[in-house]
Amino acid sequence: MWEFRSMMFWRAVFAEFFGTMFFVFFGMGAALRWTSGPYHVFHTALCFERSSTSALSDTALCFGFAAATLIQSIGHISGGHINPAVTFAYLVGSQMSFFRAFFYICAQCLGAMAGAAALYGVTPNNMRGTLALNTLQPGMSLGMATTVEVFLTMQLVVCVFAVTDERRNGRLGSAALSIGFSITMGHLMGMYYTGAGMNPARSFAPAIIMRNFINHWVYWVGPMIGGAMGAILYDFMLFPRMRGLSERLATLKGSRPPEAENQQETRGEPIELKTQTL
Repeated sequence: MWEFRSMMFWRAVFAEFFGTMFFVFFGMGAALRWTSGPYHVFHTALCFERSSTSALSDTALCFGFAAATLIQSIGHISGGHINPAVTFAYLVGSQMSFFRAFFYICAQCLGAMAGAAALYGVTPNNMRGTLALNTLQPGMSLGMATTVEVFLTMQLVVCVFAVTDERRNGRLGSAALSIGFSITMGHLMGMYYTGAGMNPARSFAPAIIMRNFINHWVYWVGPMIGGAMGAILYDFMLFPRMRGLSERLATLKGSRPPEAENQQETRGEPIELKTQTL
């Protein structure tokens, strides 16, 4: 495959590893409990204690800001997915090849594990807890939890597809920031139900480190179904892409003319995802 021989492809794969590692490190780090007392989903931005002043980022805002920052940083290299569900959505929408999707998801999971391992290493024993492991809230059935994850991820994918669509005229504002807001919104609601997975790699990393896979499948099945539904909703219903079956299959197989590859290397634009101007 041409992608296997392309240096830009491997840069993109490394960018997904790098981006997901830092997303998990900062997002999960903000989710750890460093103070006693009841836990609230939405903390104040600044918390003044008697002995010292410390800035405590709200969990939802930190996940959103981390995503926006990293998407802005690597979006022009890899598309800035940092989420297997988003990558799967692009695959369902026939906007990337199976080969690229496989390596992206592997890089994202490995990056998440690296970020979680680094966080585990720098966090004192008495503060690690479950390392922000996603768990179902009391009273949540598996079906209810999966449905919540479907909805959380579906709104994220629709947002990603919409704000990065090159066919959209007169785009205003920052696509990366819009995606960050979508992730923040999902966390503000979802943390009360499932801990707001939305990202299988983010859920997988602490499960591996803490060796706890209870109900873990929910955080893969829900986001993947939500991602696929979001792709179908946007790309086939809300704003259909008028492409034939042969063109879609060629994209999925990673086929493209050699001259297109040469032009791509010269321009230095993202290879598969040309929708990013983040």
